[in-house]
Amino acid sequence: MRRLRPAPVAPILAVSLIMLAACSESGGGADRELTVWIMGDSSAHFQELVRPFTDRTGIGVDTVAIPWDSADQKLTTAVASGRGPDVLQIGLSKARVIAGSGALLELDEETLKGHANLTARNFLGGLPAADGKAGGKAVSVPWVSDTRVLFYRTDVLAAKGITRPPETWDQVRADARLLASRGAGAFGYFIPQWDSALPVIMTWAMGGHIVNADGEIAFDTPAFRKAVDLYTGMYADRSVPADTDFDQVQGFVSGVTPMLVSGPYLAGAIASAAPELAGKWAIALTPGDVTRTSLLAGSNLGVWGTTDDRDGALRLLDYLADPRTQLTWYRLDGQLPAARSALGEVRRSPDPAAKVYSKQLDDARPLPQVPNWDGETGKALLDTLNAIVLTGANRDTALRGLYAATDGTPAR
Repeated sequence: MRRLRPAPVAPILAVSLIMLAACSESGGGADRELTVWIMGDSSAHFQELVRPFTDRTGIGVDTVAIPWDSADQKLTTAVASGRGPDVLQIGLSKARVIAGSGALLELDEETLKGHANLTARNFLGGLPAADGKAGGKAVSVPWVSDTRVLFYRTDVLAAKGITRPPETWDQVRADARLLASRGAGAFGYFIPQWDSALPVIMTWAMGGHIVNADGEIAFDTPAFRKAVDLYTGMYADRSVPADTDFDQVQGFVSGVTPMLVSGPYLAGAIASAAPELAGKWAIALTPGDVTRTSLLAGSNLGVWGTTDDRDGALRLLDYLADPRTQLTWYRLDGQLPAARSALGEVRRSPDPAAKVYSKQLDDARPLPQVPNWDGETGKALLDTLNAIVLTGANRDTALRGLYAATDGTPAR
């Protein structure tokens, strides 16, 4: 799922790489090995990231890539069996469920002693604090921050006379209709049918919320219904593909779907798949009719409670939380740092994409903090929308079912 190499992050990135190399001790094979689960389709970049750690400590790292669509099953099985990795990446939308399972090591003050990079002051403020805790006890630390922006093919849009990225969702829909008129097999926009954040972002864009004043889920609002009309309307326009197996990267690279909203990781995937497209695509703030608020997301890292190498796992977490390491990860994989000082360097970068990400982070909020967004509330939302656009379910009947299933769910 990921890849672009954004332009180097100011001079500090080069300095950081030199410092990491300098602090790496020469040394051969690993004396012991940690197993790490990283979410995504490839472990190659992460293995490159941790090579200096192994050189310096003698601790090997066996990285296992877990596709995001398999993460729930993999984590559920691990919790049930009690057998997991030494270290694992946890998406924030899943973090409360994993934290509450009791499977992770508590990261209390005594446990973190001597690991200065793992203190709370090292990390970006605003990431959902409750997601990394179980019963008030910290069990994970931030790894990457994330937001969503508009990706668009400048060359494809220009060929249809569109010289600026759309700033509102009405403009997105109109531009998508125009782009879909290019001929058979062409579309204007891509809606990931697995992405429950998009309809929430659309609701925010309409000036609404899906959490009421009592801190409960409440989809039954005018703003949400406007978002539903937008979402389903683009299918009705035939501006988006209905294929459930559609590949967003290849669709963007081929120009079949020249616009979509996604995170910084997509930039890496585009550049890796099609470096020849450099200069033919760009990013912009998420569209908005009332606001341009986008998603604040990311991933945490945790240590499996029954690890045989607690010391090694904590040393690896400390290395990954180091701002220099996080800047290297941004260069390698395009994912934004969670370390405060590292994100500050990204913000000061001359890279135009970094400036867009930084500006969007200033107007971003997390998904509602329900106990299991992906498995319950978010799933109900996607099931409802997909039923309408893919199977022809009655809009109003389907929405009433969504309201009945989710309204009143605690979201704080």
